[in-house]
Amino acid sequence: MKTLADSTIEVEKVEGTGLLIINADDWGRDSETTDRILDCVNIGTVSSASAMVFMQDSERAADLARERAVDCGLHLNFTTPFSASNCPLRLQEHHGRVARYLRWSRVAQAVYHPGLVSSFRYVAESQIEEFERIYGGPPQRLDGHHHMHLCANVLLGGLLPASTIVRRSFSFRPGEKGKINRLYRAAVNHLLAERHQVTDYFFALPPLQPRSRADEIFSIARRYIVEVETHPVDREEYAFLTTGEVFRGIADLQIARSFAFHRHE
Repeated sequence: MKTLADSTIEVEKVEGTGLLIINADDWGRDSETTDRILDCVNIGTVSSASAMVFMQDSERAADLARERAVDCGLHLNFTTPFSASNCPLRLQEHHGRVARYLRWSRVAQAVYHPGLVSSFRYVAESQIEEFERIYGGPPQRLDGHHHMHLCANVLLGGLLPASTIVRRSFSFRPGEKGKINRLYRAAVNHLLAERHQVTDYFFALPPLQPRSRADEIFSIARRYIVEVETHPVDREEYAFLTTGEVFRGIADLQIARSFAFHRHE
């Protein structure tokens, strides 16, 4: 058994049982974002998407997901104003309280705020219900805009449905972050693993240079279940995913066609 450097989760290291999942965030935020993600899905460089609700392009994006069989989870939003014309005023008010708190300080997400318990719950439940309405079923996978699904009020409040797939905290090389930071991330990942399904590693696609970084991530995916987060609305990331550059160095490793994964015992 091998303990991952940034987690208390242990998985069997077996050759050939890994998985590379490239997930695009912000599906439905606006039409440009949705269309760029769809381009990548169509050519097979993006496995799945994380969908925002109550945003400008949310309903069209949901229609496209059903028509094109795009695997979508819910991208919970606690920080960016909702832009859909049909967003309820009450939701906007609760969301505004939560957003002001989380944007107040970088440490706010790590501090449980008892005065915002009802607002956090209302904002989370409203988005889960809206996802179910426009996608035709509850989300089987959740993550967060600006990774705020990992904030203390969400985790300690039990706002993420049990047994769903939930995005873990970022993975880093040993020594890449301070000891306190790494201990905090390990505690978050341990808490997630007790109630949810999580991947073994999680990375952001950028920085794209040096190329050796991407090659190292792809190498890890040969033995472990790896999620790579991307934002194709970014020109550099979009070019990497649509010009064939992403396939350089992958060789026989395939990009998953969805986010579904099977944990090998």
